[in-house]
Amino acid sequence: MTKTLLNGHLKTIETSSLVDKVEANLVELLQQQKLKVGDSIPKEIELAEALGVSRTVIREALLRLRLMGLIESKKKKGAVITSPDLFGNLDKSMNPHILSPETLKEVFEIRLVLEIGMADFLFHRVTKDDIKELKQIVANEPPAAQDHLFNVQHEIAFHGKLYEITGNETMKKFQRMLLPVFDYVHNSGLLKKQPALKTFVSHKELVEILEKGTPEQFRNGMRNHLENHFSRIFE
Repeated sequence: MTKTLLNGHLKTIETSSLVDKVEANLVELLQQQKLKVGDSIPKEIELAEALGVSRTVIREALLRLRLMGLIESKKKKGAVITSPDLFGNLDKSMNPHILSPETLKEVFEIRLVLEIGMADFLFHRVTKDDIKELKQIVANEPPAAQDHLFNVQHEIAFHGKLYEITGNETMKKFQRMLLPVFDYVHNSGLLKKQPALKTFVSHKELVEILEKGTPEQFRNGMRNHLENHFSRIFE
């Protein structure tokens, strides 16, 4: 925040908007130069001259890019382009205690889309050892019935294994981010009494589909499995 004399009065100027613009211009500039991960970016003084702003503004904009994980400092190379952790900043704000019911619902909807959509990856990458491990996981679960209840530990163990089978590290990170949300929902009183189930598909049945069925059957099974769980929270 700076102040300047205008018509005999002090007027406050909000400089954050300038930093916002410089940040956007820096990202655009780096894209135009087609820099890749590991490439050095221009020095502060060069960027200041190119954009017509002070080095202080450049420094603050670069700090934002560092916090976003777009650049990092390297010895003898200065600031270089890096591959950002897509969920790094999101992970820090994924505190279920401060998320509204609407946001919690949307987070679970994202999970629904991911776990239905991972069917093709699972069928392409699952091994006999994976099936064996999944069977061991579900062996300790109660049988599917009309009074089948959400159990956070069963959910974490089973669905965590599915994310592991995909081999997709980004999806695995997202699943780990959801764990505090699962735990919060389980202990918060948000869960309603089990409604009359439409078509419930258990973890055991999902394993059977993964072993002998098709991706389409798995997608339908996962949809029925998750939608009934979510109805206890969001109906």
